[in-house]
Amino acid sequence: MAISLLCFCLITLVTLILFEKKIKQSKWNLPPSPPKFPVIGNLHQIGELPHRSLERLAKKYGPVMLLHFGFVPVVVVSSREAAEEVLRTHDLDCCSRPKLVGTRLLSRDFKDIAFTPYGEEWKERRKLAVRELFCLKKVQSFRHIREEECNFLVKKLSESAVCRSPVDLSKALFWLTASILFRVALGQNFYESKFIDKEKIEELVFEAETALGSFTCSDFFPVAGLGWLVDWLSGQHKRLNDVFFKLDDLFQRVIDDHLTPGRSKDHQDIVDSMLDMIHKQGQNGSLNLTVDHIRGVLLNIFLAGIDTGAITMIWAMTELARNPNLIKKVQSEIRDAFGNNKKTITEEDVEKVPYLKMVIKETFRLHHAVPLLLPRETMVHIKVQGYNIPPKTQILVNAGAIGRDPKL
Repeated sequence: MAISLLCFCLITLVTLILFEKKIKQSKWNLPPSPPKFPVIGNLHQIGELPHRSLERLAKKYGPVMLLHFGFVPVVVVSSREAAEEVLRTHDLDCCSRPKLVGTRLLSRDFKDIAFTPYGEEWKERRKLAVRELFCLKKVQSFRHIREEECNFLVKKLSESAVCRSPVDLSKALFWLTASILFRVALGQNFYESKFIDKEKIEELVFEAETALGSFTCSDFFPVAGLGWLVDWLSGQHKRLNDVFFKLDDLFQRVIDDHLTPGRSKDHQDIVDSMLDMIHKQGQNGSLNLTVDHIRGVLLNIFLAGIDTGAITMIWAMTELARNPNLIKKVQSEIRDAFGNNKKTITEEDVEKVPYLKMVIKETFRLHHAVPLLLPRETMVHIKVQGYNIPPKTQILVNAGAIGRDPKL
């Protein structure tokens, strides 16, 4: 009898809470929402290219729309004005990140910067990164690496042209960005390192991006282990763990190499800088960095630094190949600016080719390397374009749709 009474009270209490929440939200002016199915919400409307699917829905339901991915409310922003409100006006109110299964695992329980929810620890890490890792002086100190790797690629392409041998340009551009990043961040020569298999790095980047970009049911159905069970049956957990162990092995090898006594180096890379920070925190006690934080930051750099630059260059070359008149104009500008005998390219040379810079900017607009920006999560109630957005709502900014907006 007592158990039955307790169950009845619990059910009544939960019903009252849900009813009160429903009444409260009914008074809000929520964004328009497409029709949804029970349980799965709007997941059935997301295709293989989510940014394109969301762009089509935005044309029908407006630049600010509310979707439901399982039990999780998600607001999708697809206009410049709405994005400005999210990213600038309400930046502090919705700058947190949702705690997703994949990002928690790969970042070692949010020891990174990009995926960590907003809080005091995140603010200290970001401040440290801006001051020590990515400040202007540090970026300029890596200039010789960028120029050397670019000139190495030009030399290889010239040799292939003389020999009339075909070139896999996609792989060449990927290796360019990878070689710059590995020297800058990891202090490793991409082509000569004894523990880096350059043939498998592209595969590892693809696996990591696929694992993080795939829908994880645990994130959208956090009820009674239902989502976890689906992820286990579909193999999503195994894919995430496989990627985690591969990345962890790579980063640990790099860290161990940096800790080797007498290691030779021609510059201080990012791992060196973070190891120095860990050493100094023992003196002042103001920092709480660990080796896991190094792995977390390396994850951010690895995922954001290789594929994004390569994708942009590949799309730029693709668009030029589609437009023979444009590629002739770019070639003419480069030859007029540098002649036919220039052997090395410097960063100052970029200012001498304004039309090429316009081509790159247009590539950014048409082919955004990350068309859906990293998801944000509101911490308080905000208004975007007159619509109410409750706390704990995920926000997706569709940069791909904004770039292709015909009104811009």
